[in-house]
Amino acid sequence: MAYRGRFAPSPTGLLHAGSLVAALASWLDARAHRGAWLVRIEDIDTPRCVPGAGEGILGQLAACGMRPDEPPWWQSTRGAAYAAALRQLRAGGHAYDCACTRKDIELYWLARGVPHEAEAERIYPGTCRPGPGGGLHGRPSRAVRFRAAGVVQWTDRRLGAMQQDVAAAVGDFVLHRADGLWAYQLAVVVDDAAQGITDVVRGEDLADNTARQILLQRALGLPTPRYLHTPLVLAADGRKLSKQNAAMPLHLVTEAAVLSALRAAGRVLGLPALAAQGAADWLAQAVHAWGEHHACLPRCDDASGERAR
Repeated sequence: MAYRGRFAPSPTGLLHAGSLVAALASWLDARAHRGAWLVRIEDIDTPRCVPGAGEGILGQLAACGMRPDEPPWWQSTRGAAYAAALRQLRAGGHAYDCACTRKDIELYWLARGVPHEAEAERIYPGTCRPGPGGGLHGRPSRAVRFRAAGVVQWTDRRLGAMQQDVAAAVGDFVLHRADGLWAYQLAVVVDDAAQGITDVVRGEDLADNTARQILLQRALGLPTPRYLHTPLVLAADGRKLSKQNAAMPLHLVTEAAVLSALRAAGRVLGLPALAAQGAADWLAQAVHAWGEHHACLPRCDDASGERAR
């Protein structure tokens, strides 16, 4: 199967040093495998999206010499595909309505003496899951959740053997939110399959999502791509550099600024120092350097190594 990769930013702001690392890694991996590189603007979380940021990101990528091989997709236009997938999950018994609020979940665990860890999301306790003692019990539905079960195992191209018991680590996760918006987990799985993505290259902070996405792929009868999660750029406080902790957008208005940003991203990815004269020359050398370490791939249908147990 021909290689197809993608970069899928959320337009909550322009690219910063951390997001450029993920963009560059996905582009290098596609080019090293002589495959297609796509861009998908993940703009389904509309309250957080910044007007014009999607177009701005595409402009930043172009300034760096990274142009998608096909027209970009915008998730905000894909609602019908997500609705069809949700109907399929309901028909298969994989999805159910949930009436719980965040406060309900918090009170459930506090009543059992379980304190809330900072920045950690509460595990859903299965209150509305159909079955003995569960269900809506006359309460109005607010969201739709996926019925998680089983340990998922897979192999990450950088991190190695991985596994997660989704029910224990996360619980039944949201597919359609209480505010009417589509959840990231469902949208990314549907769109990766629709675009024929064979390889997902993204930041290590998203590795924890992989098991949930594999469960959805199985439930929907979709292929599982290979995964590679890249190192993160950290802020001064040790947290992941992000827009939430005031990461500064990249200003790529000169050739020198572009080359400097690419070199910084390359260092994070472990690329050697490259004696390039400009951005285009640096990218060409970087593709070769990346390929020396990352170009040997198993077949897509053998790569995930995951089994439900």
